[in-house]
Parts: sequence; C-alpha cells; structure tokens
Amino acid sequence: MKFQRLALIGCGLMGGSFALALRQAQAVEHIVGFSASDKTRQRALELGVIDQIATSVAEAVQGADLVLLAVPVGAMHASFEAMRDVLAPNALLMDVGSTKCDVIAAAQATLGERLSCFVPAHPIAGKEVAGIDHADAQLYQGRRTILTPMPQTSIHRAQAAHQVWTTVGSQVSTMTPEAHDATYAAVSHLPHLLAFAAVNALTSQAQGAAFLEMAGPGFRDFSRIAASEPAVWRDILSANQVQVLTQVAHFRQALAKFEQAMQAGDVATLQALIQQASSTRAAWTLQAGNACSPASEN
Repeated sequence: MKFQRLALIGCGLMGGSFALALRQAQAVEHIVGFSASDKTRQRALELGVIDQIATSVAEAVQGADLVLLAVPVGAMHASFEAMRDVLAPNALLMDVGSTKCDVIAAAQATLGERLSCFVPAHPIAGKEVAGIDHADAQLYQGRRTILTPMPQTSIHRAQAAHQVWTTVGSQVSTMTPEAHDATYAAVSHLPHLLAFAAVNALTSQAQGAAFLEMAGPGFRDFSRIAASEPAVWRDILSANQVQVLTQVAHFRQALAKFEQAMQAGDVATLQALIQQASSTRAAWTLQAGNACSPASEN
C-alpha cells in the first residue's frame, strides 16, 4: 500500500506522528499539512513532518488519496464541512478522535455522498507532552487502534484503514461506535474526570498547597492524567457526556459504599470493599496494544 498524497489536518502530536510513521514505512509520496496556527504549520515543515503547507482544509485535501483528521473532536464538524466539496471519490478519510458517536454524526451531517470514504478511528496512544515538536514515528508501534466503521463505510475503505494502521505499527480492533464510547467512558474518560476533580479538590482547600508539597508517588501516579491537554478533554467530556455521566453515577454508588462503611465504623465491610478492588486490579493484565506512553492517552 502506497499513497500519493496525505492531507494532514492538524499538525500536532497525533497527526505528526502518523505522518512520520507513514513516511518511515515508505507508504506515502507527499504530505501536505494544515493547522489553524501558522506557527505550527511552519514548524511541521521545518521538522520535515510535512512537505508542503496548506492554508486551508480544502487546499490540503484537494487531490489527496489519504486524509487524516487530527483535530479536537469539537472541530470535526467544521473540518468535514470544509473538505466535503474537494474530497476525492477514491480517498480514504480517517480521524483520530477519542469519541466516535459525535464524530460520526458530524460526518453524516456534512459529507454527503463522500460519507463512504470515512472510516472513524481512535488510536490509543499519547505522550505527556503535546505538539508537533514531540511527534514520533514510533508512537503507534504496538498500540491498539479502534476502528468503528459505519453502515455507509465501503468494505474497501475499511480494509484499507486496517492496513494503514497496521503499517504504522498498530494492533487494530473493530467496535461499534456505541460500544466504543461506552467502553472508553469507563476506562479513560471517567478516570481523567476523577483526576481533574481530585486535583481541584486538593488545591481548593486552604492548606492545599501545603498538602501538595508533601505528596508522594501515590499522588503522582493517581494524578498523572490530570496534566492532560485542557481543550482536548473539554471536548471529549462534552461530546461523550451521556456515557461519562453514566459512569459518574456508578462511581458515586461505589464511593457511597465506602462512605457508609467508614461512617458506621464497619471495618469488615471496608476491608471487603478494598479487597474486592485490590483483587480485581491484581488480576487485571494490560492487554497487548493497550499500553500507552504517560499522560495523554485518549
């Protein structure tokens, strides 16, 4: 598989790493990049991530046989709209968004007859640092990428998407959009929300700064993902709010059991609850393809 022109919409960590990985695999001839920031576009060119700067989404997509949409999920609708009239009938279009139902709804509302070109994708990868300067051709090596094809997605496009992500080193899985969003609300979106809330709860206290100064590895490990990109996670939590709030309700129920045991001085129940969690966590094994670099896994 070799593409003539990759249109990279969003020249950040995820998009830049995809471009570098394809280039390293000699799977693309020419890479055109667009980002909202001219500084980012220029930096991507300086670093050799892209071969050519585009000043609009439409300019980048014109003539491309592969398009990667690597923008925050809140910007997907406008991006789809901007490329609709220039997207080639034979192009493969993918995204890297951390939510899928909302992205698919945006595509269905905007792409028209080009909807069959789109294969929604979510690579489970990231770093503690964002931006084009941290793009890495190895970012997707050994990581899982979830594809959530739609009924309108052509079989050929779905097969091509699978091959592309395999080419950059990913282990590819397929899910329905609904199952994807429910799953990642539970194992990614809620944990991020809890980390954000826990850090804010600490620092809102009068002695918060003093408490934080004394924090050790436990706090470091628990709070690591609270350092994630704010705009990205604002969009993710907003887009998947129904599923995330469902998980919040489950968390409240679990937390209430701990509160009740502590208030009642019921140490047997408290230990049993801790044991249940400890045993589950000890038995859990990180599946191949799910291991991520620290803090910005989506």
